[in-house]
Amino acid sequence: MNGGETLDFEIRPNPQPVAAAERSALMANPGFGRIFTDHMVTVRYADGKGWYDARVEARAPIPMDPASAVLHYAQEIFEGLKAYRTADGGVTMFRPDANAARFRASAQRLAMAPVPPRLFLDALDALIKVDREWVPTDAEGSLYLRPFQYASEVFLGVKPSSEYLFVVIASPVGNYFKGGVQPVSVWVSREYTRAAPGGTGAAKCGGNYAASLVAQAEAMEHGCDQVVFLDAAQQRYVEELGGMNVFFVFDDGSIATPPLTGTILPGITRESVMRLAADRGYKVREELYSYDQWRADAESGRLREAFACGTAAVITPIGTVRDHDGEFTVGDGKAGEVTMGLREQLVTIQRGTAPDPYGWVHRVL
Repeated sequence: MNGGETLDFEIRPNPQPVAAAERSALMANPGFGRIFTDHMVTVRYADGKGWYDARVEARAPIPMDPASAVLHYAQEIFEGLKAYRTADGGVTMFRPDANAARFRASAQRLAMAPVPPRLFLDALDALIKVDREWVPTDAEGSLYLRPFQYASEVFLGVKPSSEYLFVVIASPVGNYFKGGVQPVSVWVSREYTRAAPGGTGAAKCGGNYAASLVAQAEAMEHGCDQVVFLDAAQQRYVEELGGMNVFFVFDDGSIATPPLTGTILPGITRESVMRLAADRGYKVREELYSYDQWRADAESGRLREAFACGTAAVITPIGTVRDHDGEFTVGDGKAGEVTMGLREQLVTIQRGTAPDPYGWVHRVL
């Protein structure tokens, strides 16, 4: 097929897959994002031809010309989602259609050829079916899927590329944070910002994360797990963490999260949490929330809990908040009841151990 919604994937099995015993040993303690499966998906695009040459093939280095456009002008986007092993031995994904839609929106923002949603989903399914033995069976494990797309045209000139490569790789993972689910400490960046109005904050592109790394390093230097960014215009309002959205739980039973104003990534976990919280009877608000108010509410007791959420970490409680002027504790510094209740509900839906009234779970096998 040529450039349509679907393509037939050519399966080229890896001639030297990891042996079963070695695979089991690697998956016993995979960490996060350091172990990879035997295969990858590749699909090519060219102006006037569309998407073509869809393959599942052995995971291997990708040949790249030194003048490839991505190396000079950073036309690159990616997604992150997980596949889960079910009790009956099957495999599911959580809301991959939402990832497909966000991937398309990111491509449009970076002037890239969008991957059709059906092709995006078919690529994920095809890789999982070939590498099914890499999907962990333990309670905390999952297969992290990383679709990405980059400008592959060979040229030096500032314009949108006419050629792209769409790739999907996969990695069996455990908990995102080494210590498991426990309150994390966060560092509030005063010098660096993640995104500005009119920029690429709402797109999931590598440049956003590259710009956040110096602030994340600063956070770690101050003994914190993650960085918190404030708005670029006033350096006043809380926006998001380096790789996660943030929520606040108040003593009146309400929950707030920063609004999507174009500078914040529209998290799929964020949207899911809002839906679950509302259905549990919490009043959920999207509103600006200043860092000064965060500190004041924590000290007065009005703020009971805070948590971060994203695909990798799911839902993680925030215990300590720190900056150059000192630190404060959210609630009693422990994982809160609301936070952990939402996490439990979300995880059980993702893993198929609880009903899915929202139609979020996509069955692969």
